[in-house]
Amino acid sequence: MATLAMQLLGCDVAALNTVHFSNHTGYMQFKGTRATAEQITELYEGLCQSNLTDFDVMLSGYAPSAAAVEAVGTIGMDLQRKAEKNPGSFFWVLDPVMGDQGRLYVNDDVVPAYKKMIHHADLILPNQFEAEVLSGIKITSLSTLAEAITAIHATYSVPHVIITSVDLSRFSQSPSTQTTPPDSLAIIGSTIRSDGSPRLFRIDVPALDCYFSGTGDMFAALTVARLREAVFTSDPQLRTTKSWVSPDDVRATDLPLAQATVKVLASMHSVLEKTMEARDAELRVADTRGDEQLSEEERRKRVHLRKSKAAEVRLVRHVQFLREPTVEFQAQEWRKEDLPPSASQ
Repeated sequence: MATLAMQLLGCDVAALNTVHFSNHTGYMQFKGTRATAEQITELYEGLCQSNLTDFDVMLSGYAPSAAAVEAVGTIGMDLQRKAEKNPGSFFWVLDPVMGDQGRLYVNDDVVPAYKKMIHHADLILPNQFEAEVLSGIKITSLSTLAEAITAIHATYSVPHVIITSVDLSRFSQSPSTQTTPPDSLAIIGSTIRSDGSPRLFRIDVPALDCYFSGTGDMFAALTVARLREAVFTSDPQLRTTKSWVSPDDVRATDLPLAQATVKVLASMHSVLEKTMEARDAELRVADTRGDEQLSEEERRKRVHLRKSKAAEVRLVRHVQFLREPTVEFQAQEWRKEDLPPSASQ
């Protein structure tokens, strides 16, 4: 998913796969293997020996073990060292894939491995649960959400953060949450100022009643392409600024990170809407003969597999929405009164 999304937006990609599976894990069954730390390192060494490491962006995602996380981190830090004399020439986007919906789906030792590595990254893309794990703050309101982002900036010295999905409907009601459209998700982003304080923006998008696999990878990949594009078309000096951090006078909604996220979400919403339409059409004509003769467990499994296949993201056939998104959802700057004192000082 990630490789294809970047390629469709014109990026040349060297993909070091960390798993080799027959299908994504949303099917709840698969065949294949996970890459070891040694295999990941060996692939990178192969790129190095042929002088194929002149990358300006690295995207790191799922790693199957703590050792694999460390191997990926070593690659990122090596590329950073090679770019030290040219600030802004290399940017690391790190998706700390650890869990979701209140639970880890990696081994416990993966968490400290990520915590040790994150301060080297330029942008991280945790979901709400991962942001809680990294910050140590339970996110139950806009105030605690802002506290978590502020803590991540401060603890890991990471310049940019996007929390990729927050269900604001679960928060206690306040003047700011009452304006949130029903059945919507919020994507929260921030780029630090020179004093380390956050510049927060949020984008609300409608929630779609379907479970899709690969949307996290899709979001990360599109962010790579769109952020690079936004940086290269804004202030020319930003291209030679470490971590692409905009001057303090740039408002949150004018940040390249916000401009990029707006386009990313426009593309994703269109592709996923089209996927839902195709899923519904496919399920309407699905062959269900023989289902009634199966045991309850076998029937549930067949239905799950049928729905999983029907909900495969239709990325290739809707590439036009990636390349020419129709922007519907705008970034909003968080007002000072929306934030707790610790995040607004």
